[in-house]
Amino acid sequence: MGIVIKQSFNNLLTTYLGFAIGALNTLYLYINFMSETYYGLVSFIVSTALIVMPFMAFGVQNTLVKFYSAYEGREQSVFLNWMLLLPLVLAIPGTLICFFFYEQIATFLSTKNAVVYEYVWYIFIIAVSLAYFEVFFAWSKVQFKTIFGNFMKEVFHRLGITILLVLLAFKMITIDTFLILLVLVYVIRMCIMCLYAFSLKRPKYIRHTIRSISNATKRPQNFSSIVKYTMLIIIAGSVATLMLDLDKFMLGLYEDLENVAFYSVAIYIATVIAVPARAMHQITYPMVAKMLNEKQYEDMRKLYHKSSLTLFVIASLLFLLIVCNLSSLYDMVTASYRSGLYVVLCIGAAKLLDNCLGINNAILYNSDYYRIILVLGVVLVVIAIVLNTIFIPIYGINGAAIATFVASVLYTLCKIYIVHKKFGMQPFTKGSLKTVLLLIAFFCSFYFWDFSFHPFINIVVKSFLLGVGYLLVVYFLRVSEDVTGAIDEVLRRKK
Repeated sequence: MGIVIKQSFNNLLTTYLGFAIGALNTLYLYINFMSETYYGLVSFIVSTALIVMPFMAFGVQNTLVKFYSAYEGREQSVFLNWMLLLPLVLAIPGTLICFFFYEQIATFLSTKNAVVYEYVWYIFIIAVSLAYFEVFFAWSKVQFKTIFGNFMKEVFHRLGITILLVLLAFKMITIDTFLILLVLVYVIRMCIMCLYAFSLKRPKYIRHTIRSISNATKRPQNFSSIVKYTMLIIIAGSVATLMLDLDKFMLGLYEDLENVAFYSVAIYIATVIAVPARAMHQITYPMVAKMLNEKQYEDMRKLYHKSSLTLFVIASLLFLLIVCNLSSLYDMVTASYRSGLYVVLCIGAAKLLDNCLGINNAILYNSDYYRIILVLGVVLVVIAIVLNTIFIPIYGINGAAIATFVASVLYTLCKIYIVHKKFGMQPFTKGSLKTVLLLIAFFCSFYFWDFSFHPFINIVVKSFLLGVGYLLVVYFLRVSEDVTGAIDEVLRRKK
């Protein structure tokens, strides 16, 4: 776990820096300096782009990680070149479809909110930028270099948005200029990631690869398996993205954009719980792919247990800090946004369970059983769409949260079952039970009371007491050896 802990810790810091900047944007700048309608529009544009992104990437970011370690020398370089070309299979037709059928697409997306009509091209450009960014990030992941890529993924665009919001606050730009520059931020991020990826491993044999498009004998070995996996993994990527952004997209179709803004703030708060998993996955995905290729199943089992417990311990603390301070947090923002309080509780619980998966996703998507999860994912997305269609008209943003919670929990439980069935592994240990008991005890101790201070002071004091108490219990009970080791390392550095 050495390289995992080191890079995961650096990625965790970077991710939380990004989330801190995002919190400034979400909880202050957007709320105070952009109307609820346009904030909802921004959320709708980005969420829709994220839904389209897996198709534009053609599943290459996952394919690159899965197959890279199976090649050597010249074949490895040729394989990388193909990974650059494959996204064009859908990106080029997608551009043509958007050009010739713009009116029909825009009319559908703007059925409930007419303001969306003018900005459909923004969705497409951001989607393509996101797609190739993920390809270049995967290019660096297979070199086991994730820190810079994680900085670009989590910090760069949020910092760019902060600058744009400040310019908007001082009326140095208009809202239309803001939206244009927002698209440009994503394009620039993609270009920088491209330069970094190529600095780690420069593309070679480009002419050979281009000629091989019409000559099957010069393609990488197992090319048919690569294309088959790539086309199927598009569905997996779409499922994962839909589980995250389907609710906001459907809210934009059924509700006014103001409600998308309220929901986005709540989702952002809850998503903080998912940060540890996101940070660890950057390095564990290529590691698990290598373990599977080399059949190192016992090492994978140990990593499965350790990653699950470590993430569960950390995510439980984050869940407690958020839900126990939720009332005070909403006291600090505009009253209309308080309607998202129960959304945070619902989605936060789903994110907490998702952290228990550890490297489960990496095992499934890099193994021969990815087809099962694809079919299951499609079924659950259909269930999510049906549930959103039923609950949003009745309960509004809370209905979207209920639909997402049910679909996410079902998906998580099914993935745990499949890995257990096919590999004889499950993520839980005695430490997991200890963590559940700690979670319940600290929730009951801290959720039902608050100090009579200013909300910000209340959050600081309560978080300090809760955080210190939780970490002390985790440390002395030695719930997780990785967490205990990390605390020991911090204590040694202070001496």
